[in-house]
Amino acid sequence: MRYGFVIDQNRCIGCHACTVACKEEHNVAVGVFRTWVKYIEKGSFPDVSRHFAVLRCNHCDNAPCVEICPTSALFRRPDGIVDFDNARCIGCKSCMQACPYDALYIDPKTDTAAKCNYCAHRVETGLEPACVIVCPTQAIIPGDLDDPSSRIARTVTTQKVIARKPHKGTQPKLFYVGVDGDLLEPTMLTSERSYLWSERRPDDDAYNLGASSDDGAIPGAARKVYDVAHPAPWGGKAALYLLTKSIGAGALMVATMLTTVLGLSDVITNIVSPLVALIFTGLTSLILIADLKRPDRFYYLLTKSNFSSWLVWGSYILIAYSAAAAAWLGFGFFAPGVPMSLAVLSAALGVATAGYTAFLFAQAKGRELWQSPLFLWHLLVQALIAGSALLMLVAVVVGSASIAFLSTLLAASIALGFAMVLAELYLPPIDENVRRAAELITSGALSPKFWGLSVLIGVIVPIALLWIAFAESGIAAETLRFVAAIAALAGLAVFESIWIDAGQAVPLS
Repeated sequence: MRYGFVIDQNRCIGCHACTVACKEEHNVAVGVFRTWVKYIEKGSFPDVSRHFAVLRCNHCDNAPCVEICPTSALFRRPDGIVDFDNARCIGCKSCMQACPYDALYIDPKTDTAAKCNYCAHRVETGLEPACVIVCPTQAIIPGDLDDPSSRIARTVTTQKVIARKPHKGTQPKLFYVGVDGDLLEPTMLTSERSYLWSERRPDDDAYNLGASSDDGAIPGAARKVYDVAHPAPWGGKAALYLLTKSIGAGALMVATMLTTVLGLSDVITNIVSPLVALIFTGLTSLILIADLKRPDRFYYLLTKSNFSSWLVWGSYILIAYSAAAAAWLGFGFFAPGVPMSLAVLSAALGVATAGYTAFLFAQAKGRELWQSPLFLWHLLVQALIAGSALLMLVAVVVGSASIAFLSTLLAASIALGFAMVLAELYLPPIDENVRRAAELITSGALSPKFWGLSVLIGVIVPIALLWIAFAESGIAAETLRFVAAIAALAGLAVFESIWIDAGQAVPLS
């Protein structure tokens, strides 16, 4: 049994009865929607036509929201309905990033995720979903896709139907009859500065932020004239988490290089490095908890773990890495040096700490920019930048034989990281979503922050200062290195913010 929907747009009149019935049935709060109607217009005056699309959860057979949910609050029932248990939800918003269809939202009354659940409570008693019974034109067809005698199965097999974003591999079970592809693909639409009955909020569509209604628009192209708001789930906390995690992970990665390559054993390698790792890994954990809509449930990550989610694996990796850092610090205080086995283990866990986010972001299938195959390697290089920069700040203050090595490592890591960024932004994009996100960074609304802050302050300035410092000595050289390290960290912080914003800027629905 596989329950699904067919929506016949030849019958739909855009009356919003389905939206109202859904809100009434589930007591959905104002401003959020389980099902909604999008309007577009085509043509130029006087030859203009209006088209509707009813949008909602696709109840995917291979639902990415189920895979990424760290507490199994989202689950696929035996009848194919993707349901949710808000008693298990921690409000991490990962499901909102994983869904390519914008189907999930945070319920402002419970601070937990919610979406269309096919009115499962009605289905279990033999009733149809609320949206179906109120539709005045019978445009919504529910039923079992595996039952060849059902109306929905006959419709799917005998009529031309399309699904949204089948290339995502989610196996959606929401099909449309009589709809043009541009209605379901937001990158094919131009956006207006005002909607049919209202002005648009500035954050409704970050990609078009600040653009006039005809900027880049093709005369007569399809235009989105009514939609509901879908604000970005992640913001400054997510960017800060990337920065603190890079510093924490990089500290012991760099310290392992110092002990194995240079054979150093001083206050930087024995005390400062593990202390930095502990402090910034702890800050990372606190930021992750603070970013939850239900931080009181953070321990569900460990007590109700869904091991298909990289958010869960990341939590365990952070714990293991913190334990290794604590052991390193213990040896630093009470032993003549750190055992090689512990250094290698700590470096490996540092790599895992820096890199697990790439696998988490890969599960965020709704965000194309974050699917880059270079992202894992970029995170590892960012950890080297952050770790070497912070350790150099301390090394300059306390004096250490590691300063020259840290300077070289920082300069090389910055150059390699910048090359990776350019490759991600300028190599041929895999699709239109990536192209738009990259364009937003290189020449769009985020370009001043990227070129003026991230590149100038985070790449050009530190490399130039480190280059000059090699020819200097004494206080002058140390001052240049100190400023270079601060600039590198500042530039990295700006880039993390840009990457988070750009990844969520291109609309999904």
